[in-house]
Amino acid sequence: MANMKLLAVFAVLQFLSLHLQVHAVSGSAASSVHKPTKPSGAGKCHISGFLHGVAGKCNREHGSDCCVAGHRYPQFRCSPPVSAETPAILTLNSFTAGGDGGGKSFCDNRFHKDSEVVVALSTGWLRLDGTRRCNKMIRINGNERFALAKVVDECDSVNGCDAEHNFELPCPNNVVDGSPAVWKALGFNEDIGEFKVTWSDV
Repeated sequence: MANMKLLAVFAVLQFLSLHLQVHAVSGSAASSVHKPTKPSGAGKCHISGFLHGVAGKCNREHGSDCCVAGHRYPQFRCSPPVSAETPAILTLNSFTAGGDGGGKSFCDNRFHKDSEVVVALSTGWLRLDGTRRCNKMIRINGNERFALAKVVDECDSVNGCDAEHNFELPCPNNVVDGSPAVWKALGFNEDIGEFKVTWSDV
């Protein structure tokens, strides 16, 4: 009788030991399964470097941000994703000879009158996001109005602080730099300097 009881206890102990081993193995397997991670920074644009400032003859028309010698300015080789309503900052620029736009326009290598509805786009939007927008039309929305403008220049987000760029610092990565005609079409006051707008490809 005692032997039978010992055999029964032994069988129970074997069962418990086997159950614990199976549980431990399954738990270990579950913990080793690869869990997909969300991509970090998807759709975002980060600073790619810094430009060391050089001062020079800077045309301060339209509130230009002129470089200061020795300062470091962020550079961007990308811009936020483009959508049907891409948020942007509208700034004011003259694309005329001698204007605060610096040299000739990047896209067509010429100057443009202030009466022309033209813009410059931050580097990422102009040519580094997979879509080349030189000489293309975009729609700008703001102040409950819209304007159709031709892209003729680059608001350089990488280079600056030289004569070609009016000794201005590199452009932020979210700028639509519009001619006075763009501002007039949207009914904005040029004295204010910049406004939040949205834009899209046409």
